Amino acid sequence: MNLHQESMLKEGSLSNKVIWVTGGGTGLGKSMVKTFISLGAKVAISGRRFEKLEEAQKEISEDKIFPVVCDVRESGQVEKALNQIIEHFGTCNGLVNNAAGNFISPTERLSHRAFDIILDIVLKGSKNCTLSCGKYWIKNDIPGYVLNIVTTYASTGSGYVVPSAMAKAGVLVMTRSLAVEWAKYGQRHNAIAPGPFPTKGAWDRLFPKEMSEKVNLENRIPLKRMGEHMELTNLASYLMSDYSSYINGEVVTIDGGEWLQGAGQFNQMEAISKEEWDMLEKVIRSNQKKS
Repeated sequence: MNLHQESMLKEGSLSNKVIWVTGGGTGLGKSMVKTFISLGAKVAISGRRFEKLEEAQKEISEDKIFPVVCDVRESGQVEKALNQIIEHFGTCNGLVNNAAGNFISPTERLSHRAFDIILDIVLKGSKNCTLSCGKYWIKNDIPGYVLNIVTTYASTGSGYVVPSAMAKAGVLVMTRSLAVEWAKYGQRHNAIAPGPFPTKGAWDRLFPKEMSEKVNLENRIPLKRMGEHMELTNLASYLMSDYSSYINGEVVTIDGGEWLQGAGQFNQMEAISKEEWDMLEKVIRSNQKKS
């Protein structure tokens, strides 16, 4: 039996949960949704493109998934999405801030707009969803659960992903701050800091084939392998379940020991020359248009 592919929680462990997963139509978000559904949860998924959300709904569950279009950068859209979720399921008692964006690039090559895009999606978007859900829970005396997906370099910093590092660091501080302030309302705020977990869309943008041939990430990981999605979704399911009811304000790293071996997940990009960056930028932009 490959335990990497098995659910560690028993059937029905999330049967009393209605969970909103931002960026839930693709990648790790979609994998978390699958596991949450298998454990009995009802899940709302949001993103900017309805066709991606609808595909995920049809693939996983027609009746237990509610797709809602929402740009998390816009607080008005977040409020509208939350109201739609409540109207559809009757409530919402869990939030996974998973929506993200990233560029791998020397910082001097980034425009102000590129910087702002990442900050707005990751930091502002997580704030918008957390504030809206938190206020709803407080007003209605609901013990809510928030899980933020951060990164290992949110604590260490990392070259070549400075906007992401800044934004994720802000989300990390929000996690710890609200874990203290809103605990009196029965809320729990935790985070997961994943290492490399390959996903089709994001991985093509972050690590196109030409870059992976230059920088071997697996060699940087003491366990000498990438993470498998079920390993992360098991952790996420546990932190969203009542089994973790005494865990609050915690950030759990799941990276095979990578950050201990060399802090700054992308610092190895120093090995890439200026000419190679020119070529890689073209590849990354091309992959981004395809996703």
